[in-house]
Amino acid sequence: MNSLRIGLIGLDTSHALAFTRLLHDTEDAYHVPGARVVAAYPGGSPDFSLSISRVNGFTEDIKQKYGVRIMDTPEEVAEHCDALMLLSADGRVHLDLFRKIAPYGKPVFIDKPLALQSSEAEEIGAIAARHGVPVMSSSSLRYAVSLTQELDREGKGNVIGADVHGPMEVESTQSYYFWYGIHAAEMLFAIMGPGCREVIVSSTEVHELITGTWDDGRIGTVRGNRGGNFMFGALIHRTTGSDYVDAAASGKPFYADLLEQVMPMFASGKTVLPFEQSVEIIRFLEAAEESRTTGCTVKL
Repeated sequence: MNSLRIGLIGLDTSHALAFTRLLHDTEDAYHVPGARVVAAYPGGSPDFSLSISRVNGFTEDIKQKYGVRIMDTPEEVAEHCDALMLLSADGRVHLDLFRKIAPYGKPVFIDKPLALQSSEAEEIGAIAARHGVPVMSSSSLRYAVSLTQELDREGKGNVIGADVHGPMEVESTQSYYFWYGIHAAEMLFAIMGPGCREVIVSSTEVHELITGTWDDGRIGTVRGNRGGNFMFGALIHRTTGSDYVDAAASGKPFYADLLEQVMPMFASGKTVLPFEQSVEIIRFLEAAEESRTTGCTVKL
């Protein structure tokens, strides 16, 4: 069986180099077989320092170490590949880039955050449907081994709530909660499932507490901090008891867990995560930002 030809859109994130290494390096402990990165478009956002300061270095590494062909436009990459990874660190550009590559009909993975507005996330979904393009978007924390294993445990009873925590650094170009808040939000929705109906936020200079109420009355929280604790974790409440999950307990890189979920979608055209759930997470964070500004409960 021939390897899938993967194209990367956006080389301003460490995920571009990490995914390429896992796909190419058969000696890597977390090598993922079945595909090779053959083409890439660098991109980069001039007003986003973490983007523009890294794009040239990552581009050169991917070109020199792995022989990836660097192309001038996203469309050229889409034309030469079987599947696409839209990795641009800047969530503001995802809709525009997706518009350019969707007409080629190739499966697309969009790295976090899918978008910075739910209207743009919904438009990405509409474009994908119009062109028959399988599309998936997720933070790698959703698929952390320790979390997925805990959720797969049998005999623990139904999930009745969850409290997730993680770092909540703010990047001014990426709205407020979308830069790091997306990771903890993905974990919360992986545990609770869809159906959040309203959100209210408590916010201080160094801490954030986002409280969501689900349609069935369950409550889930995201506690974000900028006070020195950079661990991701979750306390999962079930009918039989509560269990704590350290997201990093397995020692396996989160991006390897994510790539293992993306590859079957590229091969089969079927996603493991309904796109509507990714849109709901964007709306959740959008509502949280509105609540933070107004001090009021916001309906999703």
